[in-house]
Amino acid sequence: MKEEKPKKQLSNYAKYSSLGIQMLVIILVGVFGGVKLDDYIGWNFPLFTVVFSLLAVVLAIYYAVKDFLKMK
Repeated sequence: MKEEKPKKQLSNYAKYSSLGIQMLVIILVGVFGGVKLDDYIGWNFPLFTVVFSLLAVVLAIYYAVKDFLKMK
């Protein structure tokens, strides 16, 4: 019985670590895509960087909440 607790803690650590990495990747892809699109268009105001960054954060939070609800 005592052996199951460390395995469960390690499993939870792996789940939350991978979730954090996935959120980071989603946000970085959004920011990078916005920067590249702004560079391509050549506008003075970084509109796509701002919009894609915010959308990426919302998407990452949505993904995290969906994953948390699935775990329970």
